[in-house]
Amino acid sequence: MRNDIAKILIDPEELDAIIARVAAEIDRDYKDGEKNLVLVCILKGSIVFMGELMKRITVPCEIDCMKASSYGAGTVTTGTVNIHLDLVRPDLDRCDLLIIEDIIDSGVTLSYLTRYLLGKGARSVRTCTLLDKPSRRRVDFTPDYCGAEIPDEFVVGFGLDYNERYRALPYVAVLDPSVYSGE
Repeated sequence: MRNDIAKILIDPEELDAIIARVAAEIDRDYKDGEKNLVLVCILKGSIVFMGELMKRITVPCEIDCMKASSYGAGTVTTGTVNIHLDLVRPDLDRCDLLIIEDIIDSGVTLSYLTRYLLGKGARSVRTCTLLDKPSRRRVDFTPDYCGAEIPDEFVVGFGLDYNERYRALPYVAVLDPSVYSGE
């Protein structure tokens, strides 16, 4: 598997610093105590990031999960968001949701989920991503919290996958194009 890695883009120490910074920003913005912060993990890729992030957030918060994607198998977005696991809460109108995502490419999924959850009655919805590729945007979308902007390369590790592989790598790496070019 390590032969599939072209290069390490963000090493474990850099990830640690990024997560500490993002957690401090969230603490700053939610410290007033009048918010009912709910971290909403977008499965599966965001599990590792959210697990590390929530350990660093000091303000009271709850967690929940959704599963949604605009990608099928492979590396190209379909442009249509499919919700496979929805957020169902009787107190949604009293929740300040913070959607936790691993990476933003096209922006389609997070843009859609923000509107969707507000339409379901959430008090507020913000977004947080570990990685952002603004050069790949297909919709006008900017996350509220961003760990790092990265170049337009296919990355894996720290929860990010290619066909369910590479999630457990302790760093973010560029996947060698020979691994997925035969799609």
